[in-house]
Amino acid sequence: MTSSMHRGRPRRAKAHISVRVTHALVGGAAGVVWLVLPAMTSVRDAPVAIKTPVPAASAAAAEEDGTSTADLVLPLVVGGAVGAVAGYGYVRRVRRARERTTPGGVSGPPPVSAAPPLAGADAEAGAALVRADDRLRTARAELGFAGGLLGAEAVAPFEDALRNAEGELAAAFRMRQRYDEGIPVEEAARRHALAGIVGRCEEAGRRLDAVAGDFADLRDLEAALPYAEARFRELTGRTGAAQTLLAELARRYAPTATAFLTGNVEQAKDRLLFATARLNLARQAGDSGQSENAAQYLRAAEAAVAQAAVFIEGVDRSAAELRDAEATVPAALTGAEAELATVRRHPPEADEPHPRLLHADTVLASVRLELTSRQPYDPLDVLRRIVRATAPLTSGRSGVLPAATLSVARAATAAADDFVTTHRGAVGATARTRLAEARRLLVSGTRADAGRADELALEARELAEQDVRLRGNPVAGAPEGVAGGSDATGTAGAVLGGILPGDAADGGLPPLGFGGR
Repeated sequence: MTSSMHRGRPRRAKAHISVRVTHALVGGAAGVVWLVLPAMTSVRDAPVAIKTPVPAASAAAAEEDGTSTADLVLPLVVGGAVGAVAGYGYVRRVRRARERTTPGGVSGPPPVSAAPPLAGADAEAGAALVRADDRLRTARAELGFAGGLLGAEAVAPFEDALRNAEGELAAAFRMRQRYDEGIPVEEAARRHALAGIVGRCEEAGRRLDAVAGDFADLRDLEAALPYAEARFRELTGRTGAAQTLLAELARRYAPTATAFLTGNVEQAKDRLLFATARLNLARQAGDSGQSENAAQYLRAAEAAVAQAAVFIEGVDRSAAELRDAEATVPAALTGAEAELATVRRHPPEADEPHPRLLHADTVLASVRLELTSRQPYDPLDVLRRIVRATAPLTSGRSGVLPAATLSVARAATAAADDFVTTHRGAVGATARTRLAEARRLLVSGTRADAGRADELALEARELAEQDVRLRGNPVAGAPEGVAGGSDATGTAGAVLGGILPGDAADGGLPPLGFGGR
C-alpha cells in the first residue's frame, strides 16, 4: 500500500513540469516574435541610390521611422508580460511551499513548545497540602501538651476546631488522590480541582486561626515550662527501656521485622538533646523577662520532645504489633487452608481458580515450612503474604483473615505516619497523599479496603524515604551557633531543623499550629 507521501509526489512533480513547460513555450514564442516581426514589417523594394531628400521623401522616411519604433515596442511589451507571468508563478510556488502540510513538504518553523498549562497550579496545590499538613501536625502536638497540662475539658473547643480542620485537609487529600488517578479528565475540570485543593487547605488554616487567640491565652509560660521539663525527663528515662526492647525484638524476629525501627532510639536521643538546650534557654529568657524569646524556645523544645515521643512510642507499638501478629499467624494459616478447601469443592463458574489456587497453595506451604523451621521470622510479613495470596479466592467467612488484613494495614499505616511526622520537613505531597488515602480506607473496615490501605501505606513510606534521601537536611551549611552549626546542640539542631524547617536562628523552630502560619 503506497503511503501518502509517495502518492503525493508524482502529482506535485507533474504540476511543476507543466508550469515549467508553459513558461518555456511562452518564452520561445516571445523570442520568435522578437526575431520574425521586424522582418515581416521591413520594405521589400530594391535599394536605390541616395538622393537629395525632397518633401515627399522626408514624409516617407518619417512614416518608416514610426513603423520601426512600433516594431520595437511590441517585443518589449511581450517580454514584460512574460516576466510578469513568470514572477506570478514563482510567488505562487513559494506561497504553496510555505503553507504545505503534506508529508515531505517544506513547513514553517516548528511552534515553540510551551510548559504544561497545569504545572504551576499542580505545584501550588502540592505546596498547599504540605503546609497545611505540617501545620495540623504541629497543632496536634501543641494540643497534646495543652491537654496534658490543663485537662481534656479545657481544650475541648480547640479539639473541635482541629478536628474540623483535619476534615478539610482530608477532603483536600482525597481530591488530590483522585487527581493523581486521572480524575477528572478534562483540563478545565482538573484546574478547578487543583483550585479546590488549595481552597480546602486554606479553609483548614482558617479553622485554626479562628481559635488561635484563645489558645494563646491558655499557654501560661510559668505552667507550660515545668510541664515540658517533666515530659522531657519522662522520655529520657524511657530511652533506655526502648533500646533494650529493640535489641530483644532484633533477637526474636527476622531483620525485616525491625528494619524500619533502626535508629529510632538514637534519633530520640538527638531530639532530647536539642530539647534540653532549648528548655534551658527558655528558662533563662523567662527569668530575664524576655517572654517572647522564652515562648519561642519553649515551642522548639516541645516540638523536639513530641518527636522523641514518636520514636520511643513507635518501638513500644511495633513490639505489640509483632506479638499480636505472631499469635495470629497459626489461626490465619488454618483459616486460609480451610477456605481454600471450600473453593476446591465449589469452584466459581465465572472464573477459573486453578492458577490462583496453585499460587495460594505455594505461599501457604512456604509459610508453614517457615514456621516449622524454628528460625526467626517476620510475623507481619507472614500475615501479609497469607492475606494477599488468599484474598482473590476466599470470602473471609472464618473472620480471622479480615482481621489479619486489618492488622497489617494498621501497622503499615502507623509506621508510615510516624516517619512522615518525624521527617516532615523533607516529605513531599505525594507521600502524604498516599498516607491520607490509606487512613481513609482503614475507616471503612472492609477487607478489600484494608488490603488497599496496606498497599498505599507501604507506598507512602517508600516515597517518604525517597524524599528524605533526595532532599537531605534543608538547613545544612547553617552558620556557626545556629541549627546545624557547631554549638553544643549543633547535631540535634541540624537534625531537628532538617525535619521541622523554620528560622535557623530559632534552632529549627517548627511551623506554628494554633498560633498561626
